[in-house]
Amino acid sequence: MGARVEVMVVEDDETVLGVVSDYLGGRGYAVTALRDGLVARDALRTARPDVLVLDRMLPGVSGDELCRQVRATAPRTPIIMLTALDTVEQRIDGLEHGADDYVAKPFALRELQLRIDALVRRSRAVHVSPAPFSLGPFRVDAAHRRIWADGAEMTLTAREYELFLFLLQNPDRTLTRDDILHGVWGWSFGEVSTVTVHVRRLREKIEPEPRYPRYLLTEWGRGYRFTVGAAA
Repeated sequence: MGARVEVMVVEDDETVLGVVSDYLGGRGYAVTALRDGLVARDALRTARPDVLVLDRMLPGVSGDELCRQVRATAPRTPIIMLTALDTVEQRIDGLEHGADDYVAKPFALRELQLRIDALVRRSRAVHVSPAPFSLGPFRVDAAHRRIWADGAEMTLTAREYELFLFLLQNPDRTLTRDDILHGVWGWSFGEVSTVTVHVRRLREKIEPEPRYPRYLLTEWGRGYRFTVGAAA
């Protein structure tokens, strides 16, 4: 994968933290292992890991709150949430706080590694970027991963940027959630609620009125369609 991957793991269960750290460290990752949310918050003022792995239940500062804070200061840092909360609604709640992905406990170490690798590959990928282009009120400079709306640069997480770019490159096309999972996350299968949450978050940033979207439309029973045509 090229340069050594730096992973910060914040988990208050000493056994889980040790097992994950030993597993990743044994496979060449540079691992910073922390057990307290406050300590992690202080460390993240200067550290910029390639991937941040957060338990949701942490002492000091919860994983949810820490995720929100990181999103405010380093919006493109890839974040994976570890959660023992196993209902779809509880997992969606974790994504709503800004995580890019989640892994439910108990989990296979290999699965966690694969999800870390997928996030790093996409954040480090070198693409032949298309020339800057505009679509409706949106202007895109893919070479520098920047998007403007009505002349104002948007603040997007890494995953929100990738999702929005994918939609902008596929205008007026109905995309299923599986299409989006494959095109944006690189997964051939996965939890489609991940797409639902990220679409909701993106709407909050691109829509004048997110409850009544004019650009990112739901095609009921089919998926989503991005358009810059007349409001539906």
